[in-house]
Amino acid sequence: MSAAATQHKIRVVVAKPGLDGHDRGAKIIARALRDAGMEVIYTGLHQTPEQIVETVIQEDADAVGLSILSGAHMTLVPRIVELLSGQGIDDVIVTVGGTIPADDIPELKSLGVAEVFTPGASTQDIIDFIQGAVTR
Repeated sequence: MSAAATQHKIRVVVAKPGLDGHDRGAKIIARALRDAGMEVIYTGLHQTPEQIVETVIQEDADAVGLSILSGAHMTLVPRIVELLSGQGIDDVIVTVGGTIPADDIPELKSLGVAEVFTPGASTQDIIDFIQGAVTR
């Protein structure tokens, strides 16, 4: 069997937790990840942490990208990480993108977020990070 046959497509859930209604960035990232050969499940707007974790479980995701522009990242992200942990899920790469103040990034990473992408991050940087983190 060839190496390509044994590799699975990276499955990424792209989610918009909370009441944030701006999804253009999430859709751009979802398309870029798909174009890079990943399987992308976009949850749509206004997802609860519970809905996002359920989608991660149902889709057997390798990674989840949370897009947050509302300022609620210090409430929503810890809840999602807590729910994943509560389900015994410790192998899903959690990334966060959006308007995240630099002061909050170390705390998010200490909670288990693998990387935080702020406005201006290139789609290629996000693709490279997820590919590297999932295939480690």
